[in-house]
Amino acid sequence: MKCIVLGCGTVGTTAAMILSRSGIFSELYLADLSKENALKAANLCQLDESKAMTCDAGNVDELSALIKDFDVVLNCVGPFYEYGPKILKAAIKAGVNYVDICDDYDATVEQLKMDEEARKAGIKAVIGMGSSPGLANLLAKYAALHLFDETEAIDIYHAHGGEATEGAAVVKHRIHSMEMEIPVFLDGEFKTVKLFEESGKALEEEFEFPLIGKYWVYAYPHPETITLPKYINGVRRVTNLGLVLPPEYAELIKTLVRISMTSSPPIKVGEQIVDPLEFAVAFILFKRGELLKKAGITEPMGCVTVAVKGKKGGETKRYYFSLASRGMGMGEGTGIPAAIGAMLMGMGKVDGVGVMPPEACIDPIDALQLAQKILQAMGVERIPLIVEVEDDGGRREIDFREVFPQLG
Repeated sequence: MKCIVLGCGTVGTTAAMILSRSGIFSELYLADLSKENALKAANLCQLDESKAMTCDAGNVDELSALIKDFDVVLNCVGPFYEYGPKILKAAIKAGVNYVDICDDYDATVEQLKMDEEARKAGIKAVIGMGSSPGLANLLAKYAALHLFDETEAIDIYHAHGGEATEGAAVVKHRIHSMEMEIPVFLDGEFKTVKLFEESGKALEEEFEFPLIGKYWVYAYPHPETITLPKYINGVRRVTNLGLVLPPEYAELIKTLVRISMTSSPPIKVGEQIVDPLEFAVAFILFKRGELLKKAGITEPMGCVTVAVKGKKGGETKRYYFSLASRGMGMGEGTGIPAAIGAMLMGMGKVDGVGVMPPEACIDPIDALQLAQKILQAMGVERIPLIVEVEDDGGRREIDFREVFPQLG
């Protein structure tokens, strides 16, 4: 069975390293717009240089021809609002099963519109198989299936920062997320809010993340808010709130978006024509190191918490499922779930056909058991899953095996 990973940045390379050791695929290829990046990733994966390829993710016909002989394509090319729908279209045209880490709401909407095309082609396409969306969706699904008779609310919180490098595509994704209308599911209805208006500010809250601390988080346009209500029966509220660390870095990005620098047309500065967006991205990345140092952040750190509220036997509880770590960042946090999605696809453990979010087609325990196995191979004793419960006695941590005996 053959798999190809598109995009050899931090996330794609991490996923490829895991896939190369999994034994699930007989052949693994890596492709990137930059041959240098593909070769570097191949070297880290201990793959022959012939497994490194170049590709133009924006050319559907060219990409379709490149991937047509593969069984699974894992798409780690960002930003997804630009490339997600195009690469999925190429996979459908090639008739190849597909997995991606798309966390852009608008790209997800476009991808879901391709469901009928994917069904006709007979392919399985799992979209949004990262951390959030991805494992977050599956933790919510597990709670709804196994912990509650009625699920009332799902609130997803995420914070991360401190990665050794951060590319322009990541910054553009954040800017894009701040500029658009943000989908939320409140009182059983789909609504939109705007980050800098009262509708968005009303959702901001201070949240305590295990291991990394307490921070103010704000509304984020992630796909969970539009997919979870379709697959979790009876849920009345789904929100996604987060920030990038340190807070001063997040505020810098927010300020440039707020003053419309990132959406202004090109302007003439002296004899040069300058694109304000490109300048803003360069300035943000220029200031990043200084702000990390000022905040004392010297290593990657992150946490995604899924808070699920519901009733069991008439008693209301709220469970908090946190995947938290220090020393691991976005590469592992997104790359590991991406690899899990490709592995499950290769193992025949993705149910259904068409374009599907993780909660529609993946068993949460299958994914979590694979995550634990991968982390143990990396020298981590167990999956960094922290489980808390909130009831009349307040919020307190419990042994995760009480809730997930399959991971004991």
